[in-house]
Amino acid sequence: MAIPEEFIQELKSKTDIVDVISSYVSLKKAGRNMLGLCPFHNEKTPSFTVFTDKNNFHCFGCRVGGDVFTFIRRIENLDYVDAIKFLAKRAGMEVPEGNRNDGLSRLRNRIYEANREAAKFYHEQLYSPNGKKALEYLRQRGLTEQTIVHFGLGYAPQSRFELVNYLKSKQFTNSELIQANLANQSQRGNSCYDRFSDRVMFPIMDLKGDVIAFGGRIMSDIKPKYLNTSDTPAFSKSRNLYALQFAKNKAKGQLILVEGYMDVIALHQAGFENTVATLGTALTGEQANIISRYCDEVVICYDADNAGQNATAKAIRIFRNTNIKKIKVLTVPNGKDPDEFIKSHGENGPARFRLLLDKCGNDIEYRIAKMRIKYDLDKTDQKADFLNEVSKMLAQLGNSIEYDAYISALSEELNISKEAVYRQTKIYSAKEQQHTEKKIQYTVPRTAGNAYTENSWQPNHTENRAANAEKALLAILLTNPDTISSICQAWSAEKFVTPFYRKVYEIIANRAEQGLTTDQTDISGQFSVDENSQIETILLRPRENEPFRAAQTYIDILEEESEKLSPEQIVNTDIQILMEKIQKKGKR
Repeated sequence: MAIPEEFIQELKSKTDIVDVISSYVSLKKAGRNMLGLCPFHNEKTPSFTVFTDKNNFHCFGCRVGGDVFTFIRRIENLDYVDAIKFLAKRAGMEVPEGNRNDGLSRLRNRIYEANREAAKFYHEQLYSPNGKKALEYLRQRGLTEQTIVHFGLGYAPQSRFELVNYLKSKQFTNSELIQANLANQSQRGNSCYDRFSDRVMFPIMDLKGDVIAFGGRIMSDIKPKYLNTSDTPAFSKSRNLYALQFAKNKAKGQLILVEGYMDVIALHQAGFENTVATLGTALTGEQANIISRYCDEVVICYDADNAGQNATAKAIRIFRNTNIKKIKVLTVPNGKDPDEFIKSHGENGPARFRLLLDKCGNDIEYRIAKMRIKYDLDKTDQKADFLNEVSKMLAQLGNSIEYDAYISALSEELNISKEAVYRQTKIYSAKEQQHTEKKIQYTVPRTAGNAYTENSWQPNHTENRAANAEKALLAILLTNPDTISSICQAWSAEKFVTPFYRKVYEIIANRAEQGLTTDQTDISGQFSVDENSQIETILLRPRENEPFRAAQTYIDILEEESEKLSPEQIVNTDIQILMEKIQKKGKR
């Protein structure tokens, strides 16, 4: 849909980027700006900067950046129009209806509709003769009718065309079904067939209750045991959690994280409705940040096998980089998963699981216990090795109270003076501090918390001289709109040698010609989130003291370079290669 320019400008004036980002990231003052841990990649040293004077953000670790609309698009997995709607609702504004449908937004809505119809179809199939085996399977797993209906469980028929034929009768096209990942394209390319076949189906919903994807479990030994919807315009595995739409209202400060659908369902049925699971992948930083919005305490309850324990260790590291105040680890006895454990104790299952939940230790205790198993503490050399390993871990803790508590406990356990334990840990703390300072020095420019300086930006040496001059010219246009008219008269878009920079230049010039504003927020809707990150790197360049004179210098450079090479002779630059990757990804 087309959103009036006046509305977007009003929304901009009512949207504070610090307020918006602070609801996802814990920010601290850093000079004139704000600094925090990036929500888009795992890091221990803050490199995510919000530039308060420019109303944009940039992570110096993973290089993502942009305006407030780009931030919401990336973290909520929305397109531009839906990000506008999201922020408008937050600001108490009603988006006016336009006359033109936005292509991606329309496709997403069609996927929602197709998924909703597919969920109804699968559920009806479960109670049909076709689904008899699947229904018996779910009942044998101990699920009640109420639970089956509550989670909308279903069955995908063995035939590979029943869902496709059903949805086509509802006027969905082959292309829509393939893009929803409900169907696969035939080898000839002129038809499609059901993606899921002879599987128990688990609808995956977003926080609004829309069905965004499916998980399917086979009831035989055929691999894979679970088949999940791949990423679509309506779904991202790394940014969603199973059953969060139910669990968020039952959290009461705590969420339980388990591995699979059946564990979630079994725990919900047993009364632990604050349980969620990842979606066929290991925990991601985005999922951890989503969890942190709804609780202060998370309980990791993964399987006791090696894979589950490795996943637990990774999840602990990720949660340590969020605002979660307490991380607990619940290990179910005898290698059972939560579903097996509850069923094995019959009517007492929920109460027995509650005891495990109440007694489980925090992540530090869990990690120390895992280390302790490896050593014979009756032997002096192994006791020293154990202390060294624990000291390295404690050195990474930022909480001094937590730090002192474990030093006291170690001193008592190992029968070593507290001063000796403290001294050993202090050695690793100093090394950790040096590592952190070095990382800050090389990752975050000194200007991240203050004003820009001439040393805060260097030319990209992988780009040719012309491309670097084009980038510098765009920086002037974006930060000095009064230069646009004269620059556009002196240099045309057709003369740009870098396709992406040409696109940015054309959009700025066209908006200026229409009398519209041209800052990053004004043009971000015409670019993907990755392209907006590239625009943000352009804006990292220091402001020119004399923009008109500087612009002429860069135009002179472009004149010189244009005499040497034609556009066809220019070797692809980093930005061109990135854009090609983005385009290829969009075609999959």
